[in-house]
Amino acid sequence: MQRIPIIDLSAARIGGLASRHAVARQIDATCREIGFFTITGHGVPIAVMDELRSKAHTFFSLPLEDKCKAIHPVSGTPRGYRAQGREALAHANAGTTPADLKEFYHFGRKSWPEEPYYTGPEGRRYFIPNLWPTTPQGLANAAAVYYAEMEKLAAFMMRLTALALGREEHFFDDKIDRHISAMRLNFYPEQTSAPEPGQLRAGAHTDYGAFTILNGESVPGGLQVLTNNGQWIDVETDPETFVINIGDLLMRWTNDRWVSNSHRVVNPPASVASRAKRLSIAFFQQPNYDAVIECIAPPGKAKYPPVKSGEYRDLKYRQTTVPVT
Repeated sequence: MQRIPIIDLSAARIGGLASRHAVARQIDATCREIGFFTITGHGVPIAVMDELRSKAHTFFSLPLEDKCKAIHPVSGTPRGYRAQGREALAHANAGTTPADLKEFYHFGRKSWPEEPYYTGPEGRRYFIPNLWPTTPQGLANAAAVYYAEMEKLAAFMMRLTALALGREEHFFDDKIDRHISAMRLNFYPEQTSAPEPGQLRAGAHTDYGAFTILNGESVPGGLQVLTNNGQWIDVETDPETFVINIGDLLMRWTNDRWVSNSHRVVNPPASVASRAKRLSIAFFQQPNYDAVIECIAPPGKAKYPPVKSGEYRDLKYRQTTVPVT
């Protein structure tokens, strides 16, 4: 495999159950081999994608002093701005690389019901108010609109997932109806000095949740995925499409029928590194924090013990955070 497959969701979105089954079979075949694919016909308005990308670029172009005003006052809180040097994604998979060459903005859903699940002691660990900068104006609204579109797309993808795995279409509904999905605006700045040995824009890692919905830009220094024969291949990203990749929890749910593949973001060639900045927008679909992820294979054949969605996410966050020195 030299490039990841492209799957058109149009027929599944506008057609009947037979059309959804047909697309689900494509997803199953792809996820058994590489766990990465591009989707077209997704139904998300291009204007929504363009607006958030524009606002994000404006924010990341601000002086560092201004961006740092959007750092959450409680250290370790997964909201607000994180400067370069605060994360090493490879550490989640036992890597020992230097900190990643990126900065990012972390946010979640805009609001939630005043119910104990969301506002109780455990719920408050996951349902955290967002923190937004004063500049640029409109970033919070653009993010909320985009997030809402991702919620709809993610729910649809989980129903296709159920069909792909031979389950009833709504099998996952009650496991994601109070999800704790997060989003990140990932910015990879120009590189004015050579990286340290082994240092990348994002070290090799797998994602933690059910799956990731990524919107990227076609510029040097982009995403790569590891194939099952040990070869790294480039993942083409386009501002009008999304790349979907399987996360650890969906791999555990499927008992390794689907793969949560290692991927990374490489550095741009030295000849263009001083001007090759890149933005990607990632939605990490994470099931309800109390959803128990246990394999749906026949009894006695599970490769992984059951784990709660929230506990697994928290473990990975701890592993990848670089301590302040």
